[in-house]
Amino acid sequence: MPRRRRHRLAGAAACLVLTGSAATGCGSELAVTAVADGDDAATYVNAKFADTLKTLSEDFQGTEDRASTTDKYARVDDQWMDSTITAVQVGRPPARLSKNHSNKDSTEYLDVFHPAGSPVEYLLLGPAYESLAPTPWVSTPHTGGQYGPCAWEGYRDVCAMLNAVGQAVEQGGATKQAKSLPGGATELIAEIPLRIFLENRVIIFPDRLLKKVTEEMKSETIDTRIELDGAGKLRTIEMNGTITGESRFEVRMKYQVQQEQPTETDLPKVPARDEVTALSDRAAVRDFYDRMGELQEGG
Repeated sequence: MPRRRRHRLAGAAACLVLTGSAATGCGSELAVTAVADGDDAATYVNAKFADTLKTLSEDFQGTEDRASTTDKYARVDDQWMDSTITAVQVGRPPARLSKNHSNKDSTEYLDVFHPAGSPVEYLLLGPAYESLAPTPWVSTPHTGGQYGPCAWEGYRDVCAMLNAVGQAVEQGGATKQAKSLPGGATELIAEIPLRIFLENRVIIFPDRLLKKVTEEMKSETIDTRIELDGAGKLRTIEMNGTITGESRFEVRMKYQVQQEQPTETDLPKVPARDEVTALSDRAAVRDFYDRMGELQEGG
């Protein structure tokens, strides 16, 4: 299994990687009405994408309670990953919990909990990683505030998806159409070149798999759908595509904000001291993720 980035903030994502045999995804249909045609549609959609990116930046500053789910499936030939990240943000300053669980192996997960204002965050190790520490939890210094909310596991994927959309729109030709949905919501449809998807590391692939993706394949596009609620806030973004060439590339991703507001009851209790192995400096944190990478490569 491939080594993931060793950066502390990306480490939580490292537990879900590409290996094994394939799975499938599915979509849904909505009754919709086009809101513009021709050049007006292009102008409208570009403006909506710009508004969405701005709203995202404003939304993800810890000012609102939020629960979300991100489903991720990717495949290159016979190597694949399938995971779900559930995330909760509650309070001001926010307490945050992300649960990154493999849908292939129930023992492969890493939950990350940062109590509001805490100088450390806690990582709950799934059974696949229990050899990394003598306790069920480890703690690391919390440095997430230095990098902004998009560094958090619960937001990293949606930020990367919208960054890819923004880059594609800036380069022109990405937008397709905008539609009105019931209740004042808006649906935006775009095609994102695979090249931009990969450049923005929406899903992080090991080099050995990236080498299988040809330049011709990178020019093909991934269908992207963004849904805004009646207030113009992001409700859903999904990317779906199958591209074939010298190899076969598939991606199915969906980030969705849950309608029900989370509360503090959705957060775990701070673990007892005897349940936690403290990784108090950079060297200890780096060693932890190095050993996690070795477990993954040997899996």
